[in-house]
Amino acid sequence: MTDIVKILQQNARISNTELGEILGITAEEAENEIKKLEDEGIIKGYSVIVDDELYDNSTVYATIELKVTPQRDCGFDDIAKTIMMYDEVESVNLMSGSYDLAVEVKGSNLKDVALFVSERLSTIDGVLSTATHFILKKYKEKGIFIDFEETDERGLC
Repeated sequence: MTDIVKILQQNARISNTELGEILGITAEEAENEIKKLEDEGIIKGYSVIVDDELYDNSTVYATIELKVTPQRDCGFDDIAKTIMMYDEVESVNLMSGSYDLAVEVKGSNLKDVALFVSERLSTIDGVLSTATHFILKKYKEKGIFIDFEETDERGLC
């Protein structure tokens, strides 16, 4: 089961036949294992990793650190659920350290992201402060190299 998940994380488009060959099982057994993982909620979905510089270089990504006041009886869950319902939000994570929630957002431009933070996130009850960090370039995402070129043999970029 762990092996199937690892393989699918690297290539979710692998055929059941190929997966079976790698794992030493039949294609049907591979298909059944994937279905079981999906039914149990272990596999939540599949996604595509895109090189935005080639696809749509106007897209802007940011990570926003939030300090929040935990709610009585539910801690951070209600605030996180509110935040994750916005279309701009790619992910929400509870963090240890100097801030409580890390929110990854996507926008059409810097102004869209700034307005989202100032008009939506910062106005949620319990949000004490925000710190926005714009992502300038992606090199690797979910284990996949986004911008990778062979290094010059002489050690030059």
